[in-house]
Amino acid sequence: MDKHITTPITAEVTKNLKSGDYVYITGTIYVARDAAHKRMIEALERGENLPIDIKDSTIYYMGPSPAREGRPIGSAGPTTATRMDKYAPTLLDLGEKAMIGKGKRSKEVIDAIVRNHAVYFAAVGGAGALLSKCITKSEIVCYEDLGAEAIRKLQVKDFPVIVVIDSEGNNLYETAIKKYCTLE
Repeated sequence: MDKHITTPITAEVTKNLKSGDYVYITGTIYVARDAAHKRMIEALERGENLPIDIKDSTIYYMGPSPAREGRPIGSAGPTTATRMDKYAPTLLDLGEKAMIGKGKRSKEVIDAIVRNHAVYFAAVGGAGALLSKCITKSEIVCYEDLGAEAIRKLQVKDFPVIVVIDSEGNNLYETAIKKYCTLE
């Protein structure tokens, strides 16, 4: 089922998203990869505040290529989510409601998704040039020294994703395999 949602993504929104839904996101999302996640967790361990408002936020696991003239961002395809698995439960427990990446997630992340009524979306890998057309604005928020891994704030319009793990823990990667195996 196709759904159009606007950020911030709250528990009220996630409860209506089901594994397998096609979703189009409009609003503000953040970009952070491995190095930025590591720094955020280290900041928390030192008792510091996070550089972004994590409550009801959406974090896209992506490192953009340089923007071409007249565009806010270059190619913007997802990166493999498992690299953020050691950090994601902490951020989910602090209020993050959605993650966008590609690939499977650990049991700890799935448990945190369910516990916090969050959601994991997949963006199509290899479609970064097309995905970038849904990004209307991009600005570096912090950790500029990380280059492509700096935390960015994006404005997106109808950014296409698929619900992989919904707030009840239903996992498209598992259900799709079971369904495929029963086909003759």
